[in-house]
Amino acid sequence: MRAVTTICLTVLLSGCSAIYSASEVRPVVGQSSSVKVVPVTSQNVLLANAMTPYKPRSLPSVFDQTATLQGSAVPQISAYKPQAKPGAVATKLPPLEQPKSYRIGVGDVVLLATPNADSAVNEINGLLAAQNARQGYTVQDDGAIAIPTVGRVNIAGMTLQEAQSALFQKLVASQIDPTFNLEIREFNSQRVSVGGAVGSPQLEPITLTPLYLDEAITAAGGIQADDSSYATVRLYRDGKAYQIAADRLFAKNDIPKVLLQNGDRVFVDTEYSVALAEGYMQQELTLAAFQRSVLDEQRGIFQTRLSMDAVDRDYVYVFGEVKNQGRWPLPFDRYASLADAMFEQGGISPVTGNPSRIYLLRKSPLQGAGPMEITAWSLDAKNTANLLLATELQLRPNDIVFVAAQPVTNWNRLISQVLPSISILGSANGILN
Repeated sequence: MRAVTTICLTVLLSGCSAIYSASEVRPVVGQSSSVKVVPVTSQNVLLANAMTPYKPRSLPSVFDQTATLQGSAVPQISAYKPQAKPGAVATKLPPLEQPKSYRIGVGDVVLLATPNADSAVNEINGLLAAQNARQGYTVQDDGAIAIPTVGRVNIAGMTLQEAQSALFQKLVASQIDPTFNLEIREFNSQRVSVGGAVGSPQLEPITLTPLYLDEAITAAGGIQADDSSYATVRLYRDGKAYQIAADRLFAKNDIPKVLLQNGDRVFVDTEYSVALAEGYMQQELTLAAFQRSVLDEQRGIFQTRLSMDAVDRDYVYVFGEVKNQGRWPLPFDRYASLADAMFEQGGISPVTGNPSRIYLLRKSPLQGAGPMEITAWSLDAKNTANLLLATELQLRPNDIVFVAAQPVTNWNRLISQVLPSISILGSANGILN
């Protein structure tokens, strides 16, 4: 009977391929599919990304919107009823501040002037063109101006003197004669709105010269009212309302000059109660809060649908020797990499995973009739530095990420299946003996 046991054991081991079959990726050309294994290299990463164009799904537009006090989203507030016999207006002024140096901002137009045309044309190509009244250098949205042969110079947030110093250093570094003069031709970055009972409601720029409240009203055509003694000047700043009687503002006796700031709103009317002005601002704030609640509700609905898997998503599938096998959603508004998918699923199993055999399986984008064409991008991360390639290899919808097992892992699993059979044969041998 011992011989019978030995024969049966030999049969079991010789048929191990039938007992245990390990998952693997191999090149194959068959009737149902054609698999091509391609190693992942720095050159092939670019090829893999370019072969399958893809645009990540975007979040709904409500995630890009914000509540605002201005714009068409806020309904217009109706005018208050004029007071029949207005009483004295309580003066409420903002904190007094001293004038500060003007700081150049986005949208401002600066003018560069050189002492003579010859040297400017020869040494600074195009620089003299800024002297033309119809040309200049506009501060772009990144805070820089672009000067031919010199490059981009960031001057946003600088005073005129600081900007001159920055330009001087840039010209010297470019080995160009740094003889020039810098002026601001157009002030577009800082403005104050003046409206209501004035001759010409307008947006007034803040320039090198400090802009005061009474001067801004005068520049807008002055107060236009049947009886200016009933006129009130209101100033809205940072969600707060300030006021002063027009007669007192222009009396120039004991009233300090009010320096205006970028974004201030000045309104002249015949109302006298600061409570009404603050109520106007409160209504705008209430409308903004309502907008915010609507946006939050819409975002919450989307997140609920997302948690219930009721939103169309793009997925990749991760299996093999990773800590957590399963379906992983591609993120919104950005690309995901092979490294993202592996490490979001817990990474490679340190005991059973084979880092030298990591595969990204992808169906050919030009699939026609016939066998399914599959490319298996093979990454050898036995050298850990090669994992950097995994951060560059972009994922596409329905990709499959597979990590093969170590050879010893396959053997251990085979033994774990064979041992119960050996135990049964040993028991039978004992009984027969």
